[in-house]
Amino acid sequence: MLKKNYFNIYNNLVHFTRNKSIFSNFTKNDTFSDRLIIFLFHFSFFLKEYKKTQKKETLQEVFDYIFKELETSIREIGYGDASINKKMKTYVNSLYSILEKIDQWDNLKIDQKKLIFQNFLSYEGEISDLVKYFDKYCIFLKKNSFNSFIKGVINHKI
Repeated sequence: MLKKNYFNIYNNLVHFTRNKSIFSNFTKNDTFSDRLIIFLFHFSFFLKEYKKTQKKETLQEVFDYIFKELETSIREIGYGDASINKKMKTYVNSLYSILEKIDQWDNLKIDQKKLIFQNFLSYEGEISDLVKYFDKYCIFLKKNSFNSFIKGVINHKI
């Protein structure tokens, strides 16, 4: 598969993550770390949805590409090699933890969903609004094909 395809997936996930309402309502600070956790939530739901229709190898290639891009972003911020390796390990572990917690998302009650976000984010706004946002995001993913993420940047209003 062409790297360009992965680039479009990455850009689409970044566009969702840049949703200003998330940061104005749900986090105390709009920091790189907060943005990355929100990005990992978007990516986790993406992986959860498309594992139903895509080969494991394809999703592994997307995973590898996404984390290569994240590492590049961390390097651009100015972190050294030792701290980059430590941060990347932390972010990979966070993604796996998020994936595990959202595995049964559609079957969870709102309080269980809220608790997932509370474990990863320090928030200011009503956390149930964040749950509603990601419920809508899940519906969006179900209505849009994996290929729509590959073709280009899609309308990310949900």
